[in-house]
Amino acid sequence: MAFDTALVAELAARLDRAEQDREQIAQFSRAHDGMTMDDAYAVQAAWIDRKVAAGQTVIGHKIGLTSRAMQRAVNITEPDYGVLLSPMRFHDGQTIPIDRFIEPRVEVEIAFVLKKPLEGPDCTIFDVLNATDHVVPAVEIIDARIERHDRNGGGTRTVLDTIADNAANAGIVIGGRPMRPDAIDLRWAPAILYRNGEIEETGVGAAVLNHPANGPAWLANRLSRFGVSLQAGEIILGGSFTGQVFVRRGDSFHVDFGPLGSIGMHFA
Repeated sequence: MAFDTALVAELAARLDRAEQDREQIAQFSRAHDGMTMDDAYAVQAAWIDRKVAAGQTVIGHKIGLTSRAMQRAVNITEPDYGVLLSPMRFHDGQTIPIDRFIEPRVEVEIAFVLKKPLEGPDCTIFDVLNATDHVVPAVEIIDARIERHDRNGGGTRTVLDTIADNAANAGIVIGGRPMRPDAIDLRWAPAILYRNGEIEETGVGAAVLNHPANGPAWLANRLSRFGVSLQAGEIILGGSFTGQVFVRRGDSFHVDFGPLGSIGMHFA
């Protein structure tokens, strides 16, 4: 890791201020040549530590960049991950204040709610299914505290910026019909995303690493190098199987998950 403790703390504090002020900051990767993935995760961890120290609670984890198309777009070969915190949770049917975000987008996911811990380094899809109490439809709200496009025309941000920015996570909406993980073939779990009555995106669960449960297995194995495991009761967002849809003030979203039910929300 190239960053020292002081720099990690400084960048985490900048992210915290950016989120509170609703004002984007410049890309870290452009300002710090030689930044590594370990540096990016160190900044993310320091930011999460600040939030926990301020009274927030970890409720789970998210996995991002799970599709090959997205990985190729940012020139990586594995997903990324972030942390879910208590203020990020919204309810099905809720009116969500759009002013909490800078440039929100929504993605469609399957959430795994664990009944027992998951740990690597040899975690498999079968371990995930055995450790899962239920799966449930979810919509992730993502945001960008770091500029997606450099203000000086220097190009788009890299995966290092996204990782530092808590893998872009900003919110989660859970709803629909909880089901046991063996009650449905998750590869064929469907989703139709409507915005204001018009279909914007569709997808099936297999778009996530061939099976949504592969995401939590990858995460358990990735975290094992730090001696960290996924805990009972945590929510694990397995990864999006639709494209991102930008949110505008006044937008209403409805996501039909077929046998898994549906989720609705309004942004005001």
